[in-house]
Amino acid sequence: MSVPRLRDDRLSDGPTPDNGPAGTVRRTSRARPAAHPLRSELLRGVGPWTGAATVTIIALTMYSKAPGWQARWTGATDLLRITALMLCGPLAVATGCWQGGRERRRRTGELLASLPRTRLRRSLHAVAPAAFWPPVGYLVGAAGCLLATWPYAGEGHPFVSLIAADAVALASLGTVGFVVGRLVAWRLTAPLLAVITYAGLGIPRYGEADARWLDPATDHFYFWDRPVWWFGPASALWTGGLACAALLAYAARHRVVALVPLAVALAVAVPIVRTGDDLWRPDPEAARFVCDYGTPQVCVTAVDRKLLPETSAALAGLNARLRGIPGAPSRWIDGPRAPEPGRDEVRLPSPGDSAVHGRLPDPVFYANSAVGYLFSEDCDQLDFDSPGAARATVVNSAVRQWLAPRADFDTFPWPEAQSQLRRLEAMDHAQGRAYLTRYLAADRCDPDEVPVP
Repeated sequence: MSVPRLRDDRLSDGPTPDNGPAGTVRRTSRARPAAHPLRSELLRGVGPWTGAATVTIIALTMYSKAPGWQARWTGATDLLRITALMLCGPLAVATGCWQGGRERRRRTGELLASLPRTRLRRSLHAVAPAAFWPPVGYLVGAAGCLLATWPYAGEGHPFVSLIAADAVALASLGTVGFVVGRLVAWRLTAPLLAVITYAGLGIPRYGEADARWLDPATDHFYFWDRPVWWFGPASALWTGGLACAALLAYAARHRVVALVPLAVALAVAVPIVRTGDDLWRPDPEAARFVCDYGTPQVCVTAVDRKLLPETSAALAGLNARLRGIPGAPSRWIDGPRAPEPGRDEVRLPSPGDSAVHGRLPDPVFYANSAVGYLFSEDCDQLDFDSPGAARATVVNSAVRQWLAPRADFDTFPWPEAQSQLRRLEAMDHAQGRAYLTRYLAADRCDPDEVPVP
């Protein structure tokens, strides 16, 4: 009698007549496809850390200077450009240099050269972290700063084309650093190249030659200008063309192709240099006046229009004292245009320079500064050492405190000014208006004409 042979259905590769369709079928696992080399390069090594460091540098630097840049789009864009190029630029070029010397440090150059990939393709994969992560970190930080500016900025918009050009410049610095790292076998090349980059980007900013605009770190702190439409794209082509030419000259099979991006870079450099300071043009819409309905009238430019209510409130007490006084200004103005003497206009301290999150933190000090603008005179010849000049200085200080009191005036080491202030405060309404009329009518360039209370 034969013994039936037992069979373990768990080891069956498929259905059989014995186990039928209900039998257990073993499924073979499929191998997971290998990751693309470019993805591996981007997600490993120093690249992601460089992107995180770039975001951190931008965040800390911009936060330390806030809220001075939050009131205007131009201020935010200009400070972002300086931070990105002057601080993150050396980091990008050092990262590229370190990345370029990786195969030499690992002694894997001969192994990689034996692969069927071309030298240019291997170089493009290797340079990707240095060319990708610094601009990505910058764009993330810039987006956060622009979102922080949006609730408080007035008229205008950020210069997106210049922000994109800054990102291209960071990628270009990383690429140039990579080429240098491949060519120079010295461990201190990366920090030395970072120092050279910082100096090379910073020194042209302080010059006056038109060629300084080829430096991507050159800024333009003027709130009522805008760049010409082609400046951002041309700047990106200039820096990107130089970087592409350097990479192709190193890695391309036919190095003559490097002349193509080099020619493009030189072609766009010519109009940049020839245009010079005219790359920035006056923006009439940004300089447009936005005024209240008070007397004297308070006018700020459109870039500070959100600060007009705060400015009017800060000057309300001062305007009440000046209202109806002969010689008082008809309106306060701020902006690039000079006051017109025939219209009795007086320069106003720029509210955007001292605003904090859309508000004036010290309206009393702002009003006192406005009085200083009201009493300022351009005197060609004035002897400050004469007794009359000293007396006029004391009287001016007392009148300024009388019109816009400051809490710290008692700490001033001028007992004479305290005495003059008490005389002014003792005047009734009619006496005060009469004295203020005489004071505004006097020639303050002649100390002897300044009336004593």
